[in-house]
Amino acid sequence: MPLEGEYEPSSAPWVREQVEEYERSGGQRANTLLDTGWPIIIVTTRGNRSGKLRKFGLMRVEHDGEYALVASKGGAPENPLWYHNLKARPSALMVQDGPEAFDFEAREVSGDERARWWDRAVAAYPPYAEYQTKTDRQIPVFVARRRS
Repeated sequence: MPLEGEYEPSSAPWVREQVEEYERSGGQRANTLLDTGWPIIIVTTRGNRSGKLRKFGLMRVEHDGEYALVASKGGAPENPLWYHNLKARPSALMVQDGPEAFDFEAREVSGDERARWWDRAVAAYPPYAEYQTKTDRQIPVFVARRRS
């Protein structure tokens, strides 16, 4: 069942505009991180305090139909806000990779599983490795699996 409710666009104009263009074009436009050529997906979560829908782009790290959602925040000392949304409501998640968004459920991974997904994430987006050196926290990694 798709997430429903009030959508609150990002306060960052470039994020808001990218989400709008990605959705409007069915993933044909605005599907890379700015002009880098690195592909993104659009992620929708429900705010853990507000209950409002939040949408943002994340780097596309896909393996066998599952996606890594890397809470890097560019190596900042704290986790991004969406991290807390997923921790509070792991099944309040949609991923759009192309024309349609689908329901997903996320779980934070650790140990060897995290290491495998981290390697995939760095292969897809090499700056993740640099981000990890900029922070004392271990950057969290979620694996999102499509719900049937």
